[in-house]
Amino acid sequence: METLDKRQKMLIMIAVMAVLLFSALNMTIVGTALPKIVSAIGGMEYFDWVFTIYMLTSSITAILVGKLSDIYGRKIFILVGIVIFSLGSLLSGFSDTILQLILFRGIQGFGGGMLMSVSFATVGDLFSPRERGRWQGALGGVFGLASLFGPTLGGTIVDNFQWSWVFWVFLPFGVIAFILIAKLYPKAENKAKEKVDYLGSFVLTIVIVTMLLGFSWADSKYAWDSPEIIGLFATSIVSLILFLIVEMKVKSPVIPLHLFKNNVFAISNAVAFLLGMGMFSVIMYIPFHVQGVAGKTATTSGLIEMAMTISMVISSAIAGNLVTKTGKYKKIAIIGLIVMSIGIYLNTLLSIETSLTRVILNLIVTGLGMGVTFPVFNTTVQNAVKHKYLGVATATSQLFRELGGTVGVAIMGAIMTNEMAEKIEEINMPEIPAGDAPTGGMGMDMEALQDPQILMNPDALDKIRSELPEPMLDVFNSLIISLREALSYALSSVFMFAMFAIVLTVVLTFFLKEIKLRTSNEDEEEEEVQGEQ
Repeated sequence: METLDKRQKMLIMIAVMAVLLFSALNMTIVGTALPKIVSAIGGMEYFDWVFTIYMLTSSITAILVGKLSDIYGRKIFILVGIVIFSLGSLLSGFSDTILQLILFRGIQGFGGGMLMSVSFATVGDLFSPRERGRWQGALGGVFGLASLFGPTLGGTIVDNFQWSWVFWVFLPFGVIAFILIAKLYPKAENKAKEKVDYLGSFVLTIVIVTMLLGFSWADSKYAWDSPEIIGLFATSIVSLILFLIVEMKVKSPVIPLHLFKNNVFAISNAVAFLLGMGMFSVIMYIPFHVQGVAGKTATTSGLIEMAMTISMVISSAIAGNLVTKTGKYKKIAIIGLIVMSIGIYLNTLLSIETSLTRVILNLIVTGLGMGVTFPVFNTTVQNAVKHKYLGVATATSQLFRELGGTVGVAIMGAIMTNEMAEKIEEINMPEIPAGDAPTGGMGMDMEALQDPQILMNPDALDKIRSELPEPMLDVFNSLIISLREALSYALSSVFMFAMFAIVLTVVLTFFLKEIKLRTSNEDEEEEEVQGEQ
């Protein structure tokens, strides 16, 4: 990349952050709006595919574009990514059926994967490792802001306007971001082009798709020991072995395996995988406590999680600046991970009597620790490899974090289901004569209350309660309390699993070599990086 002055770099990073905010807001805005969208176009049985397809296409694209951008430069991919993402957003708003929405969300994912991969790699192109911490923290803050405002905005739009505007409202930002990148981002330097590893890319795609589908569907659509899940995992394992064989033989592998011999690269990716587990434990399962155990609304749950997001944005910025100022990252990383593990441990102590203030304090602690990890481990990975591997190294780290989140959610979901079932058996549940159970309204009988999902729907509970005769109300309320206690017990086990995952990251980080953060990108191609030992 041509030599740029400080002002040019600042303008490029503003453009990149605009791109990232554009894609991140489009991702976070959908969650709260989707129930009303599905009620409008139908297809509840395919509800989860709206999320799954985006995860699959974005994960695949991110890792492949990471390598391609190292060869052909970042600019072309960030521009193409904006166009594809915008096209997917535009088409999603015109969806008449759930299948159309799934298809167009897949297109969005292809563009989103490009934007994610290239945006973080751009920091490595523009700044020396010593300076990257500050900017990695800023990019982490962009995600925090998107998580803060996206869900609330999504709910507001579907409540007051046509749901299509959920996908269209930020399209003007995409146009602005495209113009800024086209004008400001420098052209890639002419250099010898490497042969693209098509076979490795194809096999890696099979590995990722089958693995993500296996963990996403296990214990939700199919049992862990079902032929479908076993078949997916078997295909993933066989494909992984084939991928390793291919990568060892091709001249320009899509993921250079020798990078994993690098202490910093290998440990940072292992930490990213475990961090994915820890982060998603809070994001996915705190709402189960707020809504299912405490009996609050989804809106309240979203507002409470804002506490974690705000603290995460603040600590991400502080940690990034500390890394840039001191040139050190190991102690900062360890402190952040310890704080995060303490925050998740505090969540294991939540009970049916816990106040929402206590939940908010727990999330603030968790967010403070979590925010530190964004700039630190993105910087360690980029500092550990030669510049020619910058894109693929950054994308690999992001892939490991996403895989960790997917695997973690599947495991923790199984833990919650099994622990709750066992606790319900232990609790002396009040019995209600079948003849007295209401069957009108939603067509539920009292046995349906033993499904934990019903606890997440206060309206459904109120409807059942309103249909009960007066003498049964005390028994009904006692039953709900027992179920909430069982769910709280199960969630404690979920958070305990997540806490151990984060504690393991602390242990791994002690073995992380602290390579001096270089103050210049020059001579990276001529010198062997100290970490490649």
